Parts: sequence; structure tokens; C-alpha cells
Amino acid sequence: MNIRAMTCSSAAGILAASLLQVTAQPAMVTVTNYLTVTVTNVVTITNFALPAPTAPALALAPKHSWENAVSVGLTVARGNSDNLLFTADYVAQYKTQYDEYKLSLGGAYGDQDSKDTVNFYKVFGQWNHLFSERFFSYVRTDGLKDVIADVDYRLTIGPGVGYYLLKATNTTLAVEAGDAFEAQKLDGEGDQTFDTVRFAERFEHKFNGHVRIWENVEILSQVDKFDNYIVNSEVGLETMLSKSFTLKTFLDDSYDHRPAPSKLKNDIRLVTALGYKF
Repeated sequence: MNIRAMTCSSAAGILAASLLQVTAQPAMVTVTNYLTVTVTNVVTITNFALPAPTAPALALAPKHSWENAVSVGLTVARGNSDNLLFTADYVAQYKTQYDEYKLSLGGAYGDQDSKDTVNFYKVFGQWNHLFSERFFSYVRTDGLKDVIADVDYRLTIGPGVGYYLLKATNTTLAVEAGDAFEAQKLDGEGDQTFDTVRFAERFEHKFNGHVRIWENVEILSQVDKFDNYIVNSEVGLETMLSKSFTLKTFLDDSYDHRPAPSKLKNDIRLVTALGYKF
């Protein structure tokens, strides 16, 4: 009885295990299909990769160019008196973030009744190197020949420092101080050389890009003889007639405390000239 019961139980167990195996097999297939679909979808998603970032475009360096201007003035009178006055000048400027260059050439010639009344030529150049937005050093040279004032030649060259008290888009105000070597020859005197100290101030303002005013003062004094000094000053107004043409009027004053023998200390010139910028 017990053996028979055990036999039946074993048979029932084997049958149950077989049924369980058959039943479980479809579940394993379902799981396998789920995993396959999942992996396939992940691979498909990775195909939608974001585009690689492009390298930023290099910033173009700012371009700088020379600013040039020439101006000419002419006055002619005929009749009871014969007068002629001719003036001309050329100014060039170049500015970068750290350097400023300026070059100027000028002269004037005039006669009255076939006698020279004005006859001078001058040149100057200056290089400023900026250490900050306002503070700079400079090297400057000036040359002058004035026949009427009996200045055969006058040459100054030297370094200095400067500072912009105002530096805006339309307004600048700068002060300068430095040392210079001066060489000159006055008519009736021999060659002279000496050291000088230089103090200068220059101001400029532009109104709406059409009108410009400027003013500058320069004092040069011999180091060991302060009574031997020169004061140069100028004030002017410039109006734009078109994009390139201008009309400017300026007053130029040169005071020499120790002029050539029999010459006046002060020379003043009022000039009106037509200018062209390029």
C-alpha cells in the first residue's frame, strides 16, 4: 500500500515538474524578447547624437589707418597796395590702442609791395606710448626757420610724460611735461645749444561731428636761464563743409622772450584756410 502510494506520488511529481517546465518556457521567451527590444531601442537613440560644437570665429583685429589733412589759405590784394599771403600745412595722425603718432608740416609766405612780410617753415613730430588709458610717455621733435624773425634754425628734441585729464569720444584734455635739447642759430649770433624744460597743455572738442574747436599752449624754458623762454599757443575753429572739405580759422601766437637783435618778442598770425581730409 505504501509502495504504491509512493509510486503514485513520484509519478505525480514528475508530471507536475514536466508541466511546470512547459509552462515556464514561454515566460523565458517573453523576457528575452523584451530585452532584445530594449537594447535595440537604446542603440537607435544613440544614433541621434547632438552636433559637435563649432569653434568660435576668431575676432578680427581692429584696423587702423593714417588720418591725413591738408589746408591752404591764399590772400591777394592789388591796387593801392600789392599784398600776397600764402599759407599751407599738412597734418597726419595714426592711433592704436597703445600708441599715438602725429606729424605736421607747415609754412607761410607773404609780401607787401615786393617786400617780404612773412616767411617761415616749421615741422614737428610726436609719438605717445600709452601705459594706461590716460597715462603716456612721449618723444617729440620740432624744427623752425623764420626769415623775418631772423631765426636761421631752431631744433628741439626730447622725451616726456603726459596725462589725459579728459578722454571722451568728443573731448580730450591732456597735460605734458618733459626735457628737451635745443639747438638754434639767430641772425648775427653763433650756434647755441642748451637744455630746456617743457610744459604743455592741449584741448579739443567736437560738436556733433561737424564743428571742432581746439586750443594748446607750450612753454619752453632754458634750464639754467629761465628768462630765455618761448611760449607757443594756438586756438582754432574748424567746420565741416562736406565729408572731406573743411574751413578752419585759427590764431597762432609765438612769444620769444629773447628774440634776435632788433626783433619784436611777439608774432601773431590769424589764418583762414580751406582744408581737405583723406
